[in-house]
Amino acid sequence: MAESSNYDYLFKVVLIGDSGVGKSNLLSRFTRGEFNLESKSTIGVEFATRSIDVDGKTVKAQIWDTAGQERYRAITSAYYRGAVGALLVYDIAKHGTYDNVVRWLKELRDHADSNIVIMLVGNKSDLKHLRAVPTEEARAFSTENGLSFIETSALDASNVEGAFQTILTDIYRIVSSKSLESSGDVIKPSGGETILVTPTADDGGAQKGKGCC
Repeated sequence: MAESSNYDYLFKVVLIGDSGVGKSNLLSRFTRGEFNLESKSTIGVEFATRSIDVDGKTVKAQIWDTAGQERYRAITSAYYRGAVGALLVYDIAKHGTYDNVVRWLKELRDHADSNIVIMLVGNKSDLKHLRAVPTEEARAFSTENGLSFIETSALDASNVEGAFQTILTDIYRIVSSKSLESSGDVIKPSGGETILVTPTADDGGAQKGKGCC
């Protein structure tokens, strides 16, 4: 994409959740239309961008992905800084990743803006025969905690577009009604000096630390 600065809003959205739940493939599926069966754990941080239309405005999403392993916790504060949305991802076939949603939610509440828009995402919905987390259980948890909820499959692309469209639309409507602190017409994510990358990549490209998606 060669959008340059032709956008009305820029929103930083972070992906969080245990390692291996498919965060990187959700990112690559939405921003590049790609899925990699051989993808390894993300080491460090990467982000990619994509612009969509919301209510006639161009919304540019800057989506950040980091590793779920404990040893990367040191980047937490910088990773969340400036984020206005978060996708909290678990694997529908691994109940342990769903159990850990509570811990990830606490981390979000501790480190992110109190007005951040959060969506719970049950990924790998293509693994229906291995399902370990009932849809209704996750939906009830989301309702109790004020989260939106969707199930996706980065593999077959189902609901991936819908998940990002929904959260970006929710953020836009909050921001445009002045519920989130804004600076002029554009919400700009703060780069995060201590993080491994800064948000200056060419549009549509991904910045990476070491390692792969």
